[in-house]
Amino acid sequence: MTRATARRRRTASALMALALAGGSVAGALSAAPAAHADSTRDKEYWLAESGIKKAWAVSKGANVKIAVIDSGVDGKHPDLKGVLTGGTDVSGAGAADGRKSIGAKPEHGTLVATMLAGRGHQPAKSTKSTARPSATAGVGPDGIVGVAPEAEILSVSTWLGSANPGGKSDQDQIPAAVRWAVDNGARVINISLGSTSPEWPQSWDAAFLYAEQKDVVIVAAAGNRVGGNIQVGAPATIPGVLTVAGLNRKGVASIDSSSQGISIGVAAPAEDLVGGLPGGGYAEWAGTSGATPIVAGVAALIRSKWPEMSASQVINRIVSTAKDAGLPGKDPLYGFGVLNAEAALKADVPETTLNPLGSISDWIRVHRRGNPVSPAPAAEPSPSSAAPTLPEATLPVAEAPSPADSAVPAMVVLGFGGLFVCIIAGAAIQLRRALRGPGTAPVPGTDPGTAAGPRDPGAAVPDSVQDQAPQ
Repeated sequence: MTRATARRRRTASALMALALAGGSVAGALSAAPAAHADSTRDKEYWLAESGIKKAWAVSKGANVKIAVIDSGVDGKHPDLKGVLTGGTDVSGAGAADGRKSIGAKPEHGTLVATMLAGRGHQPAKSTKSTARPSATAGVGPDGIVGVAPEAEILSVSTWLGSANPGGKSDQDQIPAAVRWAVDNGARVINISLGSTSPEWPQSWDAAFLYAEQKDVVIVAAAGNRVGGNIQVGAPATIPGVLTVAGLNRKGVASIDSSSQGISIGVAAPAEDLVGGLPGGGYAEWAGTSGATPIVAGVAALIRSKWPEMSASQVINRIVSTAKDAGLPGKDPLYGFGVLNAEAALKADVPETTLNPLGSISDWIRVHRRGNPVSPAPAAEPSPSSAAPTLPEATLPVAEAPSPADSAVPAMVVLGFGGLFVCIIAGAAIQLRRALRGPGTAPVPGTDPGTAAGPRDPGAAVPDSVQDQAPQ
């Protein structure tokens, strides 16, 4: 077995174990009773500590669609009414609208979605209208309020973490999910899943390249040590993806809920989290799965405030305004630092055209030599994309040559040709004179070059013959 084949098999086996990066979610759900709605809001400590409440003075995520590639989202949860505006299933085992909870951790997608864009709800005994909350209706006082409560959710359900009864592998589901999200208007994609391998199958290249070309921000979980991810695994290792590490309640890198790696971009709270469950309940949980929607929500706030801002600049605002932690500068535990949502929305950040976390197109060019990926279709402008600022490129057209342009070069060539012939002829005559020497006369009755036979080029010739030579 070749080394390349072995590596592909290791990658495939790792990806088959691809799981939602929930860390100790299952334990927390089974050990902790469901929280009551009226006490849930107070547990969202990250809203204040990560600067999110202050960032709301600038933006709450209106008019931005966020795709949640996960286990399905229960749109009937009280805090998600009016939030889901589309969805699909790429596993073959879920509902067509992506709202059926499936997979090894069926609750996972709803937990993520509520933290990302929950809008709370009115208490059961409230005399206020029970109409479904909307972006214009504000946020209810009870339940979960997400980081971007005015954003919209697209649910893309996948079956991960166990054998898929729908028959589709991780290698098929992930690229299909990314492409669907991009094609259906997502400006931010949340991927709270991970694997134990930093490598990813080549089948993913084109989908992530497609998202990059379409200017979509992808935010992914770094993975959790408690789940066996000592190092960051795919898709969080893909260049250009904003990878999120986890912090404990003290703001220090979580031992259980965060792996490490050079691809980490920023760190956010990952312990003592709370989110919504399918069916309307709540639970405490932990993991970089929960840290990821916090960061993805901030990306949505930025895209709402500056609709024409590129994905590279959005990511740059988040990482460049993060609070440095750990070793000075970027490091494998905190990336560029700890999320600071207020600064990301309010700071004066220089513009950049480069994604500080790299480019999948550049990576493909360097690392897929001999195995070219099928090029993604050319990006088409979306309603929220910036209008082009440069004129459309045009190719130069050659003009037909004029008569003067054609005649002059020919005359020059002929003139120099004639001069060259004259120079050669003159040189030949001078050479004959030099070789003839004084006093040499022709043989009587003979004509050199005829009766005496062919003329020897080295023989002397009479002056009369020389004089008759063409000049």
